[in-house]
Amino acid sequence: MSDTATSTFLLGDRRVNRMGYGAMQLAGPGVFGPSRDPDAARAVLRAAVAGGVNHIDTSDFYGPHVTNRLIREALHPYRDDLTIVTKLGAVRGADGSWIMTRTPDSLVQGVHDNLANLGLDVLDVVNLRVGGLHEPKEESIEEPFTVLAELQRKGLIRHLGLSNVTSAQVAQARGIAPVVCVQNYYNVAFRHDDALIDELAQAGTAYVPFFPLGGFSPLQSSTLSEVAAGLGATPMQVALAWLLRRAPNILLIPGTSSLAHLEENLAAASLALPPEAAAILDGIGMAAGDVPGSGH
Repeated sequence: MSDTATSTFLLGDRRVNRMGYGAMQLAGPGVFGPSRDPDAARAVLRAAVAGGVNHIDTSDFYGPHVTNRLIREALHPYRDDLTIVTKLGAVRGADGSWIMTRTPDSLVQGVHDNLANLGLDVLDVVNLRVGGLHEPKEESIEEPFTVLAELQRKGLIRHLGLSNVTSAQVAQARGIAPVVCVQNYYNVAFRHDDALIDELAQAGTAYVPFFPLGGFSPLQSSTLSEVAAGLGATPMQVALAWLLRRAPNILLIPGTSSLAHLEENLAAASLALPPEAAAILDGIGMAAGDVPGSGH
């Protein structure tokens, strides 16, 4: 069994297993509207926790409100060791559009909505989602992060993180309040954050790649498929195992609405990549400028 199968990392004072779960896919098509099968969604959540997941990623703009309510219905009262991470910085239009908003009022309302829909008195971790729909933008995040820091001082949030940010924005945020995690787009084929991952590892800060399997356009790579076939695993399991091997501060939150896919993803934590396989995967890489296809 790989060392990563039982490895953990600290999110502030919350120790979590490195293989977590992302709830985004439990909402309807396009992450909008109700779940196609709420009973199945709740079953996946319960199975994830039973399978060792103690780090769930969600947001009240998934649905909106859908995934948080499903989490509460399935898992409340929560286990003491369960850490739920949410994010703020967007709302949904009536047509399902993603509307980026980081005004003080929207952030305060977002914290209270997350508390109510999750059934919590305090949120474990709140990530401020910045940048554009697809990639980070170099802009000041002082005002919105200061708002969240004040809500943290009031006791509504335990820890703060960032999503879709640059190294300079991480540094700016740290001047306001501690940052326990950074959630950016990264996977075996999209490697723009290599330097940032190493920088965060030195600081003991978690890096949480969103779209670890490529998002709504899953990774397609003959190299990945060949490596997976040689290991008797699926390409997605190998992609996840590569991420766990990449750096000790990487935490995974692959999402699915399927019990079978959940089991497949969790099994990736036990997949040991031989050095030669890892070296082949290291060489995949995408051309600079490729971006994910969603407003995560």
